[in-house]
Amino acid sequence: MKELLQLFLIFAKIGGFTFGGGLAMLPILEREVVQKRKWASEEEMMDYYAIGQCTPGIIAVNTATFIGNKRKGILGGIVATLGVVTPSVIIISLIAAFIQNFQDVQWVQWAFSGIRPTVIALILNATIKITKKSLVDVWTVLLALAVFFLSAFTNITPALFVLGAGVLGIFLKGGNPRAAAA
Repeated sequence: MKELLQLFLIFAKIGGFTFGGGLAMLPILEREVVQKRKWASEEEMMDYYAIGQCTPGIIAVNTATFIGNKRKGILGGIVATLGVVTPSVIIISLIAAFIQNFQDVQWVQWAFSGIRPTVIALILNATIKITKKSLVDVWTVLLALAVFFLSAFTNITPALFVLGAGVLGIFLKGGNPRAAAA
């Protein structure tokens, strides 16, 4: 029961102090889950994060579910997920109740003009960290560049990029999948 409470509180902290979406949460996830508590290795965290980004739903919720499930099974996944969403539900509900009263206030607009570039910097930091760990050879660099340009200039669904990259990874890194299974 103590570890379930800890899961809830840690993910509530992550959910309450992560602004800017999924990529912005990567630094705090690494600090809290990998470095402080050793609940996952850096490689596991990258895998959870990648899967969380590729599956339907919010990256933060998916990642919390994976880590909670690893720690305490299905109940742990549920508790960690509730932890990460609870602060957002409370904050969004409060903002929704009062935003009409404050959206035209000058200092609120100034605050948001300061928050936006900060969120960009946090996302860029997370992107750089993921890049260092993911682009390990010429094939991964070429694949990343190809997906970047295709996603920027076409309307191909991201799911096809992920599926194609997974298949390509099997053949480029794993060689013959039939031989590996034997």
